[in-house]
Amino acid sequence: MLGLGVWQVRDGRECERAVAWALELGYRLIDTAQAYGNESSVGRAIRNSGVPREDIFLTTKFYPGGKDPRVEAEKSLARLGTDYLDLYLIHWPQGGPTWAWAGMEAASEAGLTKGVGISNFGAAELQELLKVSQIQPAVNQILFSPFDYRRALVEAGADAGVVSQAYSPLGTGRHLGDPAVERIASAAGRTPAQVLIRWAIQKGLSVIPKSTHRERIEANFDVFDFELDEQSISALDSLDTTHQTADALAQRQKWWS
Repeated sequence: MLGLGVWQVRDGRECERAVAWALELGYRLIDTAQAYGNESSVGRAIRNSGVPREDIFLTTKFYPGGKDPRVEAEKSLARLGTDYLDLYLIHWPQGGPTWAWAGMEAASEAGLTKGVGISNFGAAELQELLKVSQIQPAVNQILFSPFDYRRALVEAGADAGVVSQAYSPLGTGRHLGDPAVERIASAAGRTPAQVLIRWAIQKGLSVIPKSTHRERIEANFDVFDFELDEQSISALDSLDTTHQTADALAQRQKWWS
C-alpha cells in the first residue's frame, strides 16, 4: 500500500541513503525506472540493507524509447543486481498503448518479473491494451493527488481488475503548503504530507511518495494509525483540477506526444 519512489533522486549516495533509510524504517516497496538512471544505487542499497530480497517488492519501468522490453528488463536486472523484478511497468504509452506489451509478456514468461503493468495510461489506452493482452496488467501507476483526482481512471482500472498506484501524491512538494491541506493537517495533528498520503490510501490506491530526508521518509510511513473523516475527504476532493478525468495526463503534460 505504501512505498518509496525515487524519481528525481540522484544516482549515488543520495539515492542509496534514501532507500536504505526507507528499508530500515519498515518500507518494503521500492519503485524506480530505467529512465531515472538510479537503478544501480537502488540495487546496492537493497543488497546492503540486510533485508531479505524476498521481503522487498521491487518495481522498475521499461523506457518506451527502447525497442525490446525483455532485453531492457535483463539490463535492469543487471544494474539492480537481482534475479527478478516483482513488477515491471511500461513507463508511458509512447508509440501507442499496445506495441510493447508482447515484450512485457515475454519478460514475464521468461521469469524476469513476477508481474507486469503500465504507467500513465488513460482509460481508453487501458481498454485498447486489454483487447490484445494475454497477461492482465496488474497495475496502472498514475499521477494522483487531491489536485489530480483521476476518479474515472481509478474506476476504469477497478472495473478491469487493475490496481491504481499513485505517484507524486505530494505534487513534488507543491501541495504541502495549500491552505486547505494545512488546515486539515492542523486539525488532525498530522503533517500535510501525511494527510495527502492518507487521502490516497483511503481512496484505495497504493502510494509511492518520494523523499530524500530521513525524517520525512519516516513521517510519510506513519499514516496507518489514523483516518481522515468524511468532511476532510470531501474538502480534499474539492481541490481537484482534472474534473475527475479518465485521462492519465493533460495533453500539455504528455511529454511523449
